[in-house]
Parts: sequence; structure tokens; C-alpha cells
Amino acid sequence: MNIELLILGIVIIICLIFNKYLDKIGVPALLFFLFLGMVFGEDGPVGIVFNDYALAETVCSISLIFIMFYGGFNTNIKTARPIILSSLLLSSLGVVFTTGLVALFLHYVLKLPLLEGLLVGAIISSTDAASVFNILKVKKLSLKYHTDSLLEMESGSNDPIAYTLTIVFLSLLKGEEVAIGLLLFKQIFIGLLFGYIAAKMILKFVNTDLIKSEENKTLLLFAFAITSYSLCYLLDGNGYLSVYLCGIIVGNAKIIDKSYLSHFFSSLSDIAQVIIFFLLGLLVTPSELPEVLLPSFILVLFLTFIARPLAISSILVFFKTNLRQLLVVSAAGLRGAASIVFSILAILSGVSLRYDIFNLVFCLVLFSIALQGTFLPLIAKRAAMIDDTHDITKTFNDYEETTDINFIKTKITKDHYWNQRLIKDIMNFNDLLIVMIIRKNEIVIPDGDTQVIEGDILVMAGHEFEDRDDFSLNEIVIDKNHKWLNKKISDIKLKANSLIVMIQNGDDSVIPSGNTIIKENDILVMFAKNRTSNLK
Repeated sequence: MNIELLILGIVIIICLIFNKYLDKIGVPALLFFLFLGMVFGEDGPVGIVFNDYALAETVCSISLIFIMFYGGFNTNIKTARPIILSSLLLSSLGVVFTTGLVALFLHYVLKLPLLEGLLVGAIISSTDAASVFNILKVKKLSLKYHTDSLLEMESGSNDPIAYTLTIVFLSLLKGEEVAIGLLLFKQIFIGLLFGYIAAKMILKFVNTDLIKSEENKTLLLFAFAITSYSLCYLLDGNGYLSVYLCGIIVGNAKIIDKSYLSHFFSSLSDIAQVIIFFLLGLLVTPSELPEVLLPSFILVLFLTFIARPLAISSILVFFKTNLRQLLVVSAAGLRGAASIVFSILAILSGVSLRYDIFNLVFCLVLFSIALQGTFLPLIAKRAAMIDDTHDITKTFNDYEETTDINFIKTKITKDHYWNQRLIKDIMNFNDLLIVMIIRKNEIVIPDGDTQVIEGDILVMAGHEFEDRDDFSLNEIVIDKNHKWLNKKISDIKLKANSLIVMIQNGDDSVIPSGNTIIKENDILVMFAKNRTSNLK
């Protein structure tokens, strides 16, 4: 046990140190940790012999729980609303189409039995949430037309169908009878049911006085994610779907300390990804890979350039998706840990296959991450799909970020009360300081005798309001059908104890007044006093 803990500690330290440098040279971090696991493995310099598939499946499944939960937690449903239907179709019909195309290719080109081809197709049919989340976040790929949200939701919700198809074809290969419709219904229905129940129970407890500290709220979410997954598994439901839905509901609700919870699960998700890929690298025996290198490379080329484009185009064509977006979505079909975990299920089932399914899928995932993970940012840039006005690493939770000092700015207009006045005559506020004046193209460090003039931009520093339990901030995205579109703020009837404190449209952030007109694609940041508030 001490040796295993030592290795785990070393791997995490390497993760924290090397991530910065991996980003700079453009190497996908997950690929690095696959190779690191191989270095520690039995054919590597360290020489650790590890072939416990059951343990690997357990560890990977637990790690995927938190990756899936954070993927849901970090999804802004209001922003993603335009692509919900298309992403759900990709994660269901897209998986079925991909499975069929891969099966036909393996049967007619590589001469595998059709049922065996269907199994392989099911195992590799879903895009991997861990890989997609990692590439989008690390490379900061904020994409136009909600494409980043589309990819996140697709990869976060397509495992249930892939898992179900894998179980079906494994059962058929073992000569068992299986009710496909019933199995699919139980997987989805039970997964959705327990995800919804877990989320509602979390929300019931997290905003009450029963659980006050940030640490205990974190443990509560941690425990419910595990419980929801486990109960689904015991009842033949899909646990990954359960925790993903639970994350979506909780992440989009008004909860106290959301920013703290988001950062914790972000870090936990990163570590979980590292553990998965290191463990899979440790499990593989590199000397056994040459016999599957060619078929896996051919298969990843077919997936990337034929199966994936055909599958997604047959669905997205009904949504009038442009060619540039289709190109990026096709290139973003990364395979990863989920496919390898499904291949481990095949190994544990004992079915006899022509290729070592674990080695075949391992090499395919390695090629997928290396090729698609490396070139996706370049493809997105060449296709002019990068949205420079948004940051994918910033979520609506970040408006509640805790800091000791906040900086704000205000522009002095002709009619502003401070125009033509000295700093010492206007700064009668405790704990508020004008630290800088931007005057045309110059920076002025003011003192008490500095005069404020029209056109000045004043940058002020002050302590943050500390009673964070008393209020919440949330976003409202204005689409073309929103009832507030093209209205003045003064004409909108807001709920009691609520206020629009900021409007963001592209790069512009506006502190609104009553005459401010709300436009399409505006993001309104709303301040709301909680019902249990003590604010006066």
C-alpha cells in the first residue's frame, strides 16, 4: 500500500508541475499521462506489473463519476438552450449511427464477424467527456454558435447509449437473451430518476442551516454523487447519466458557496482524469501493442474522416448547421477513458474476440487524442470558429468569486457629479480609494489635489461585501424571443429585492441605468436578495 501511495503522490506532483509546460508545447496533457503510466508499467523503466482489470475498472468508474458530475455542474443550461435538442440527438442517434458504420467497416474491410464488429463499434461509439472537457478547457476553445456547449453536452450524455449497446452485444456474443428495449428503458429512466432525486435532495440540504460550512457542502455533493451512481448501478440504471443530470440541476440552481464548490470539483475532476489515464497506461503492456497498431490506426482514420462526419451530418443537417461548424464538430469526436473502460467490461465478460479488445481500444484512444486533441485548436482557428468574446474557462459561477479587494471603474461624463472636483472633496467614503485615473492615453496616480475632469476613467478599490449568504447572482441570456428584448430597464417589472447590476454583450460590460435598452444576446447579471436575508 505504501508503494502505491508513493506512486500516486508522485504522479499528482508531476501533474501539477508539468501541466503548464504541456500547454505551451501543445501536447495534450492526457496523452502525456498515458505515456507516464507506460513508463511506470511492466515494459517501462520502473517495471511495475499491474494486470488487475477489475480494480482498474472500479477506479476508472469512480473517477468518471466526478468528471461527469463536474461536466454537468459547469454547464449553463440558459446559454446552452439553443443546442439541447441537437446535442441529445447526437448523443443517442449519433451513437447508434456510429456503431453501425464501424461495424460494417470492420466486417467488410477487416473481415471481423458482424456481431464482433458491432461490439467494437459500441465500445468506441461515444465521444469521451473527460477528453473533450480537458481539451476545451486547457486550450480555451470558446467556439461560435454554441459549439463548445454542443460538444460538452454531447460527450457528457452519450455514454448511456454506448454502454447499453456494449452490454447488449456482449450478451449476444455470450449466447444470452436480452430485451434490448427494456434494458435501454431501465438505463435511461432509472438514471434520470435518481439524478433528479439526488439533485433535489442536495438543494434541499445545501441552502439550509443544517449544513453551513463550505467543506461540509462539498462532502454532501461528493456523497450524493456516489450514492446516486451506486443506486442506479444496483437497479440496472445508468449511473453516469444520473450524476451528469444531478450536476446540471445543482449547477444551474441558486445555491450558496457555488463558486467554492465549482473550484473544488474542477480540481477533483482534473486529478480524476490524471488517475484514469495514468492507470490505463500502467495497465497496458506495450510489447503486445504492435499486433493492433495498424487496425487501430485504420479504424481511427475511418472514425475521424468518414464515420463521425457522416453520423453528425445526418443529424445536424436538419438544424441548418453551416459547414465550418460541421468541420469542427467532426474533428472534436475524441475517444478516451470511457471507451477503454467499456473495453475492460468486455475483457471481464470472458468473450473470445479476434483482437485483444483492450489493446485495440487503447491504441485507438491514443491515436485519437494525439491527432484530434493536437489539431482541433488549429482546425477551429482555420475554420474561423474561435469566439474571442467569451472565455470557456469562465462560468456564471465566477461572478461570485471571493476576493479581499475588488476594483471597479466609472467614467466621468459632462454631467457627472464629480466632474471638475478635487479628489479630496469627493472621497468621503471609508474603505474606498481612487487608485488610478485613465486620462486619454495616460495613467494618472492621483492625490488629494488631483482634479477630476470630463472623460476621465476612475479606477477605485474597496472591500468586498462579506454577507455572501444574503444574496445571489445569476445570469439571464436574452434571445430573440425574450420578453425583455428591446425594452428599457425602467419599463421592466423586476421582482422585489432584485436588480440588474451588469449587462455583458461580447467584450462590452455595462453598468446599466433606467434608460439602458436590452438587446439580443445581452447577458444580464441579476442581484437578488435571498428570502432568508438579513439585509436592510
